[in-house]
Amino acid sequence: MKRNRLGKSELYVSEVGLGCMSLGTDKEKAVALVHEAIDGGINFLDTADLYHEGLNEEFVGEAIRGRRSEVILATKVGNRWEPGKEGWTWDPSKAYIKAAVKDSLRRLQTDYIDLYQLHGGTLEDPISETIEAFEELKQEGLIRYYGISSIRPNVIREYVDRSNIVSVMSQYSILDRRPEEQVLPLMAEKGISLIARGPVAKGILTPEGAGKAEKGYLDYGKEELSVLRTALHELGGGSRDMAHTAIRYALAHSAVATVIPGASSTRQLLHNIAASEAAPLTPLELEAIQSLSRNSRYEQHR
Repeated sequence: MKRNRLGKSELYVSEVGLGCMSLGTDKEKAVALVHEAIDGGINFLDTADLYHEGLNEEFVGEAIRGRRSEVILATKVGNRWEPGKEGWTWDPSKAYIKAAVKDSLRRLQTDYIDLYQLHGGTLEDPISETIEAFEELKQEGLIRYYGISSIRPNVIREYVDRSNIVSVMSQYSILDRRPEEQVLPLMAEKGISLIARGPVAKGILTPEGAGKAEKGYLDYGKEELSVLRTALHELGGGSRDMAHTAIRYALAHSAVATVIPGASSTRQLLHNIAASEAAPLTPLELEAIQSLSRNSRYEQHR
């Protein structure tokens, strides 16, 4: 599988990664899926300490035991949860980040994290303190690089301007093109990569997604989605799988290093991997897709 450089880092990530949040709570099944992903050419695994209150990290850690050198491992921090308590609180403090990384390392059964990401963020955060925490973790060798996972353009711009992030994870798809207008040009200029999550828009942009389209998506209504799905299916004579079209669309932007669709079954995983073998979209196909979709009028995140 093709690998792309993540920002200005020394990390080269598979263009299709694995979003591990959808692995579920069956340990044996989750570990098997991660092994299948690695065997299929995926080297980028993304998890978070929040997913199933650390259980997801534990499963990923079990899966990569003995295979650590084969993967680029990413996880996230900032959503603080305590065993026995419901819900979580937002905590981007230096003290919490430096404590939480040790718990993630233990669960992941590794002594370093390739990409440590702030799992959200607001302009009211102590941003300088947060950046300082990540920089110290780099110096201590506990993480190699850091980034931010955010859909808020103003927060992303702050970190682009003030920190050494190598990546931004954000929702990006044919149905959510807000990053094209809001942050992708800046990231391309600064040499920072986008990690695109949600490329198939909760399954709507898959051959089996008609039912999911009934609920709408962002400010798209079900009728508009039905028309768009039909047009995407017919694109290129109907020979290209709709999900592959969606994944190739996200990968078409020069600032996108990898997409991370989730997979809860072998069938879904292999289908995602096959997108890497599909031909890139032509300029005419990209133009056609952009004429079908639009930049969402959904609430702009600040």
